[in-house]
Amino acid sequence: MFTYIKKALAKKKARRYFDEYGHRIDTFKLAEEGEIRFANWTNPLIKPKEITQQEVNFFKKFIPKGSLCIDIGTNIGDTTVPMALAAGKTGTTLGFDPNPYVYKILEENVQLNPDKTNIVPFPYAITKEEGEFNYASSEASFGNGGISNEVVQEHGAFQLSEKIKGIVLEKFLTERFSQLLPTLSFIKVDVEGADKEVIRSIGGLLKKYKPVLVAECFTKSKPAERAELFHTVADLGYSLYYFSDFSSQAEIIPIPEAKDMNRWKTFNFYAVAKA
Repeated sequence: MFTYIKKALAKKKARRYFDEYGHRIDTFKLAEEGEIRFANWTNPLIKPKEITQQEVNFFKKFIPKGSLCIDIGTNIGDTTVPMALAAGKTGTTLGFDPNPYVYKILEENVQLNPDKTNIVPFPYAITKEEGEFNYASSEASFGNGGISNEVVQEHGAFQLSEKIKGIVLEKFLTERFSQLLPTLSFIKVDVEGADKEVIRSIGGLLKKYKPVLVAECFTKSKPAERAELFHTVADLGYSLYYFSDFSSQAEIIPIPEAKDMNRWKTFNFYAVAKA
Protein backbone atom coordinates (compact mmCIF):
# COMPACT_ATOMS: atom_id res chain seq x y z
CA MET A 1 0.00 0.00 0.00
CA PHE A 2 2.83 2.40 0.87
CA THR A 3 4.51 1.77 -2.48
CA TYR A 4 1.23 2.42 -4.32
CA ILE A 5 0.68 5.72 -2.48
CA LYS A 6 4.27 6.78 -3.13
CA LYS A 7 3.92 6.10 -6.87
CA ALA A 8 0.58 7.91 -7.02
CA LEU A 9 2.03 10.99 -5.35
CA ALA A 10 5.04 10.93 -7.70
CA LYS A 11 2.72 10.84 -10.73
CA LYS A 12 0.61 13.68 -9.36
CA LYS A 13 3.72 15.79 -8.85
CA ALA A 14 5.03 15.00 -12.35
CA ARG A 15 1.75 16.15 -13.89
CA ARG A 16 1.70 19.48 -12.05
CA TYR A 17 5.29 20.49 -11.33
CA PHE A 18 8.28 20.43 -13.61
CA ASP A 19 11.27 18.28 -12.77
CA GLU A 20 13.92 16.96 -15.14
CA TYR A 21 14.12 13.20 -14.67
CA GLY A 22 17.12 11.04 -15.40
CA HIS A 23 17.33 7.49 -16.73
CA ARG A 24 18.33 3.97 -15.81
CA ILE A 25 19.90 1.32 -18.03
CA ASP A 26 17.96 -1.94 -18.39
CA THR A 27 19.27 -5.05 -20.13
CA PHE A 28 17.21 -7.49 -22.20
CA LYS A 29 18.34 -10.81 -23.69
CA LEU A 30 16.86 -11.53 -27.11
CA ALA A 31 17.07 -14.92 -28.80
CA GLU A 32 18.38 -13.49 -32.08
CA GLU A 33 20.00 -10.14 -31.20
CA GLY A 34 21.53 -11.22 -27.89
CA GLU A 35 21.97 -8.70 -25.07
CA ILE A 36 20.30 -5.34 -25.69
CA ARG A 37 20.65 -2.34 -23.39
CA PHE A 38 17.99 0.37 -23.15
CA ALA A 39 17.84 3.69 -21.28
CA ASN A 40 14.47 3.97 -19.55
CA TRP A 41 13.30 7.41 -18.44
CA THR A 42 12.63 7.64 -14.70
CA ASN A 43 9.68 10.00 -15.25
CA PRO A 44 6.97 8.38 -13.07
CA LEU A 45 4.33 8.99 -15.75
CA ILE A 46 6.17 6.84 -18.28
CA LYS A 47 5.86 3.06 -18.19
CA PRO A 48 9.30 1.42 -18.50
CA LYS A 49 10.03 0.05 -21.94
CA GLU A 50 10.80 -3.63 -22.47
CA ILE A 51 12.60 -4.73 -25.64
CA THR A 52 11.24 -8.07 -26.90
CA GLN A 53 12.10 -10.38 -29.77
CA GLN A 54 8.47 -10.27 -30.92
CA GLU A 55 8.64 -6.49 -31.35
CA VAL A 56 11.93 -6.61 -33.25
CA ASN A 57 10.48 -9.34 -35.47
CA PHE A 58 7.46 -7.12 -36.22
CA PHE A 59 9.79 -4.51 -37.70
CA LYS A 60 11.87 -7.16 -39.49
CA LYS A 61 8.79 -7.93 -41.61
CA PHE A 62 9.10 -4.46 -43.15
CA ILE A 63 12.70 -3.30 -42.63
CA PRO A 64 15.41 -5.24 -44.51
CA LYS A 65 18.91 -5.33 -43.08
CA GLY A 66 20.98 -2.47 -44.40
CA SER A 67 18.04 -0.25 -45.34
CA LEU A 68 17.04 3.26 -44.29
CA CYS A 69 14.15 3.71 -41.85
CA ILE A 70 12.77 6.82 -40.17
CA ASP A 71 11.07 7.33 -36.80
CA ILE A 72 9.12 10.61 -36.61
CA GLY A 73 8.21 11.26 -32.98
CA THR A 74 10.75 8.99 -31.31
CA ASN A 75 10.12 9.97 -27.70
CA ILE A 76 12.92 8.20 -25.77
CA GLY A 77 13.50 5.67 -28.56
CA ASP A 78 10.97 3.01 -27.60
CA THR A 79 10.28 2.16 -31.25
CA THR A 80 13.51 3.62 -32.63
CA VAL A 81 15.71 0.97 -31.02
CA PRO A 82 13.65 -2.04 -32.23
CA MET A 83 13.52 -0.47 -35.71
CA ALA A 84 17.28 -0.01 -35.64
CA LEU A 85 17.81 -3.61 -34.55
CA ALA A 86 15.81 -4.70 -37.60
CA ALA A 87 17.84 -2.46 -39.94
CA GLY A 88 21.06 -3.59 -38.27
CA LYS A 89 24.46 -1.99 -38.01
CA THR A 90 24.72 -1.74 -41.81
CA GLY A 91 21.41 0.12 -41.99
CA THR A 92 20.54 3.65 -40.91
CA THR A 93 17.73 4.65 -38.57
CA LEU A 94 16.92 8.36 -38.39
CA GLY A 95 15.03 9.58 -35.33
CA PHE A 96 13.26 12.94 -34.97
CA ASP A 97 11.84 14.46 -31.79
CA PRO A 98 11.83 18.16 -30.78
CA ASN A 99 11.05 17.56 -27.08
CA PRO A 100 14.39 18.33 -25.36
CA TYR A 101 13.64 16.18 -22.30
CA VAL A 102 12.88 12.95 -24.13
CA TYR A 103 15.62 13.75 -26.66
CA LYS A 104 18.26 13.52 -23.92
CA ILE A 105 17.16 9.96 -23.18
CA LEU A 106 17.06 9.17 -26.91
CA GLU A 107 20.69 10.28 -27.18
CA GLU A 108 21.58 7.78 -24.46
CA ASN A 109 19.88 5.00 -26.40
CA VAL A 110 21.73 5.97 -29.57
CA GLN A 111 24.99 5.04 -27.86
CA LEU A 112 24.03 1.83 -26.05
CA ASN A 113 24.13 -0.86 -28.77
CA PRO A 114 26.71 0.39 -31.29
CA ASP A 115 27.58 -3.10 -32.53
CA LYS A 116 23.94 -3.81 -33.48
CA THR A 117 22.39 -0.46 -34.43
CA ASN A 118 23.12 2.73 -36.34
CA ILE A 119 20.80 5.47 -35.06
CA VAL A 120 21.17 9.12 -36.07
CA PRO A 121 19.00 11.46 -33.96
CA PHE A 122 17.79 14.98 -34.72
CA PRO A 123 15.95 17.40 -32.36
CA TYR A 124 13.46 18.57 -34.99
CA ALA A 125 9.75 18.40 -35.68
CA ILE A 126 8.63 17.43 -39.18
CA THR A 127 6.51 20.23 -40.67
CA LYS A 128 5.18 21.32 -44.06
CA GLU A 129 7.28 24.49 -43.89
CA GLU A 130 10.53 25.19 -42.10
CA GLY A 131 10.25 27.44 -39.07
CA GLU A 132 10.13 27.76 -35.32
CA PHE A 133 7.13 26.59 -33.33
CA ASN A 134 5.74 26.60 -29.81
CA TYR A 135 5.81 23.25 -28.02
CA ALA A 136 3.34 22.42 -25.26
CA SER A 137 2.35 19.47 -23.09
CA SER A 138 -0.51 18.51 -20.80
CA GLU A 139 2.10 17.38 -18.25
CA ALA A 140 4.60 19.57 -16.43
CA SER A 141 7.25 16.88 -16.95
CA PHE A 142 6.77 16.98 -20.77
CA GLY A 143 6.23 13.26 -21.13
CA ASN A 144 4.09 13.98 -24.18
CA GLY A 145 3.22 17.03 -26.25
CA GLY A 146 3.47 18.60 -29.64
CA ILE A 147 3.87 21.76 -31.64
CA SER A 148 1.18 24.40 -31.85
CA ASN A 149 0.36 25.87 -35.25
CA GLU A 150 -2.64 26.60 -37.41
CA VAL A 151 -3.61 22.90 -37.38
CA VAL A 152 -3.03 21.88 -33.77
CA GLN A 153 -3.79 24.82 -31.52
CA GLU A 154 -3.30 23.40 -28.06
CA HIS A 155 -1.44 20.43 -26.57
CA GLY A 156 -1.63 21.53 -22.94
CA ALA A 157 -0.97 24.22 -20.40
CA PHE A 158 2.77 23.62 -20.07
CA GLN A 159 4.91 25.25 -22.74
CA LEU A 160 8.63 25.16 -23.43
CA SER A 161 10.34 28.49 -22.84
CA GLU A 162 12.13 28.25 -26.19
CA LYS A 163 10.66 27.44 -29.57
CA ILE A 164 11.55 24.23 -31.37
CA LYS A 165 12.68 23.86 -34.99
CA GLY A 166 10.52 22.37 -37.72
CA ILE A 167 12.01 21.01 -40.95
CA VAL A 168 10.69 19.78 -44.30
CA LEU A 169 11.76 16.15 -44.28
CA GLU A 170 12.06 15.56 -48.03
CA LYS A 171 14.33 18.60 -48.43
CA PHE A 172 16.38 17.58 -45.38
CA LEU A 173 16.88 14.02 -46.61
CA THR A 174 17.75 15.12 -50.13
CA GLU A 175 20.44 17.43 -48.76
CA ARG A 176 21.82 15.11 -46.07
CA PHE A 177 21.04 11.50 -47.00
CA SER A 178 20.46 11.43 -50.75
CA GLN A 179 22.66 8.36 -51.20
CA LEU A 180 20.50 6.38 -48.77
CA LEU A 181 17.07 7.38 -50.07
CA PRO A 182 16.83 4.54 -52.62
CA THR A 183 16.97 2.11 -49.65
CA LEU A 184 14.13 3.81 -47.71
CA SER A 185 11.96 0.95 -46.44
CA PHE A 186 9.93 2.23 -43.50
CA ILE A 187 8.57 5.42 -41.86
CA LYS A 188 6.83 5.54 -38.48
CA VAL A 189 4.80 8.62 -37.51
CA ASP A 190 3.54 9.29 -33.97
CA VAL A 191 3.05 13.00 -33.36
CA GLU A 192 0.16 13.44 -30.92
CA GLY A 193 -2.70 13.84 -33.35
CA ALA A 194 -0.88 15.64 -36.17
CA ASP A 195 -0.12 12.45 -38.12
CA LYS A 196 -2.23 13.48 -41.11
CA GLU A 197 -0.36 16.77 -41.52
CA VAL A 198 3.03 15.03 -41.28
CA ILE A 199 1.98 12.37 -43.80
CA ARG A 200 0.88 15.08 -46.22
CA SER A 201 4.24 16.82 -45.79
CA ILE A 202 6.12 13.62 -46.73
CA GLY A 203 3.79 12.66 -49.57
CA GLY A 204 6.56 13.07 -52.14
CA LEU A 205 8.75 10.57 -50.32
CA LEU A 206 5.91 8.08 -50.03
CA LYS A 207 5.02 8.32 -53.71
CA LYS A 208 8.61 8.00 -54.94
CA TYR A 209 10.12 5.40 -52.62
CA LYS A 210 6.97 3.60 -51.37
CA PRO A 211 8.19 2.72 -47.85
CA VAL A 212 5.86 0.97 -45.44
CA LEU A 213 4.15 3.59 -43.29
CA VAL A 214 3.05 3.24 -39.66
CA ALA A 215 0.89 5.95 -38.08
CA GLU A 216 -1.60 6.46 -35.27
CA CYS A 217 -5.30 7.25 -35.32
CA PHE A 218 -5.58 9.56 -32.31
CA THR A 219 -8.12 9.11 -29.51
CA LYS A 220 -9.71 12.52 -29.94
CA SER A 221 -10.04 12.29 -33.72
CA LYS A 222 -13.60 12.75 -34.93
CA PRO A 223 -15.12 10.52 -37.66
CA ALA A 224 -14.54 13.18 -40.33
CA GLU A 225 -10.90 13.53 -39.27
CA ARG A 226 -10.44 9.75 -39.32
CA ALA A 227 -11.89 9.60 -42.81
CA GLU A 228 -9.56 12.38 -43.92
CA LEU A 229 -6.58 10.48 -42.49
CA PHE A 230 -7.67 7.34 -44.36
CA HIS A 231 -7.98 9.16 -47.67
CA THR A 232 -4.69 11.00 -47.17
CA VAL A 233 -2.89 7.65 -47.01
CA ALA A 234 -5.04 5.71 -49.49
CA ASP A 235 -4.80 8.45 -52.13
CA LEU A 236 -1.01 8.04 -52.05
CA GLY A 237 -1.53 4.50 -53.35
CA TYR A 238 -1.47 2.61 -50.06
CA SER A 239 -3.58 -0.14 -48.46
CA LEU A 240 -4.18 0.25 -44.71
CA TYR A 241 -4.14 -2.40 -41.97
CA TYR A 242 -5.01 -2.24 -38.28
CA PHE A 243 -2.55 -4.05 -36.01
CA SER A 244 -3.10 -4.71 -32.32
CA ASP A 245 0.48 -4.25 -31.12
CA PHE A 246 4.08 -3.89 -32.23
CA SER A 247 4.52 -7.65 -32.17
CA SER A 248 5.05 -10.41 -34.70
CA GLN A 249 2.03 -12.06 -33.03
CA ALA A 250 -0.24 -9.02 -33.48
CA GLU A 251 -3.78 -9.30 -34.79
CA ILE A 252 -3.97 -7.72 -38.26
CA ILE A 253 -7.21 -6.51 -39.86
CA PRO A 254 -7.52 -4.82 -43.29
CA ILE A 255 -9.03 -1.32 -43.33
CA PRO A 256 -10.70 -1.22 -46.77
CA GLU A 257 -12.87 1.88 -46.28
CA ALA A 258 -12.75 5.17 -44.40
CA LYS A 259 -15.69 4.17 -42.18
CA ASP A 260 -13.61 1.31 -40.79
CA MET A 261 -11.33 3.84 -39.07
CA ASN A 262 -14.07 4.19 -36.44
CA ARG A 263 -13.90 0.57 -35.29
CA TRP A 264 -11.24 1.36 -32.67
CA LYS A 265 -10.86 4.30 -30.31
CA THR A 266 -7.09 4.67 -30.54
CA PHE A 267 -5.00 2.45 -32.77
CA ASN A 268 -1.95 2.15 -34.92
CA PHE A 269 -2.13 1.13 -38.56
CA TYR A 270 0.42 0.22 -41.15
CA ALA A 271 0.10 0.99 -44.83
CA VAL A 272 1.69 -0.85 -47.74
CA ALA A 273 2.04 0.54 -51.26
CA LYS A 274 -0.24 -1.18 -53.75
CA ALA A 275 1.49 -3.20 -56.44
